[in-house]
Amino acid sequence: MTPELKERIDNLVKQNKILVFMKGTKLMPQCGFSNNVVQILNTLGVPFETVNVLDDYEIRQGIKEYSNWPTIPQVYINGEFVGGSDVLIELYQKSELQQKVEVALAS
Repeated sequence: MTPELKERIDNLVKQNKILVFMKGTKLMPQCGFSNNVVQILNTLGVPFETVNVLDDYEIRQGIKEYSNWPTIPQVYINGEFVGGSDVLIELYQKSELQQKVEVALAS
């Protein structure tokens, strides 16, 4: 990964309390896993931003290296990589996601 790409991803992650690297947008997810993440965050009623990896091949490949996670979507809360769709579903079902989100938005 180039230093420029790493810095670009760093800035995106730092500038947004809740950020999802996904296929599509929050209004129009382009895959079921991305849609799952959007639905969960919408259910929580929290503000979040998305990056459409389909629009940017560099980001699409780079984010996998950045997080050391092979799949998309990828969710970052308060600058910390949380996981993908399965992890988010599990955290939501255990009510742990709500706590993470509340802490992030309060900081």
